Amino acid sequence: MKFGYTIVYVPDVLASVEFFEKAFGLKRRFVHESGYGEMDTGTTALAFATHDLGASNLPAGYVKASKSNEPLGIEIALVTDDVAVAHAKAIAEGAASIKEPVVKPWGQTVSYVRCPDGTLVEICSPVAN
Repeated sequence: MKFGYTIVYVPDVLASVEFFEKAFGLKRRFVHESGYGEMDTGTTALAFATHDLGASNLPAGYVKASKSNEPLGIEIALVTDDVAVAHAKAIAEGAASIKEPVVKPWGQTVSYVRCPDGTLVEICSPVAN
């Protein structure tokens, strides 16, 4: 077993893909007209799918991050050498600041933003060995 990808159900796949391109500098792998798109993030892909696709996969329902007042209890973590600059860029592109950059006791710098589609993103520096 290996971790293949994360799929975030969103109102507008193209809008989420474009936000992640502008705010975080990620590149799209592809967007399909059926309501699915992937970012090129290496071995493990970050993907977005429409709520219609989510409803077909999960007919009993689920909590929509885009409709929840609070972020869901899961985050996407993006690693960068300059958390403060990345945090500011995400805010400039439309994310809401959840927590400004702080240095954790183990030396890692971490911040949190909430994307327009409701996704919670941790922006962090690499963990020192």
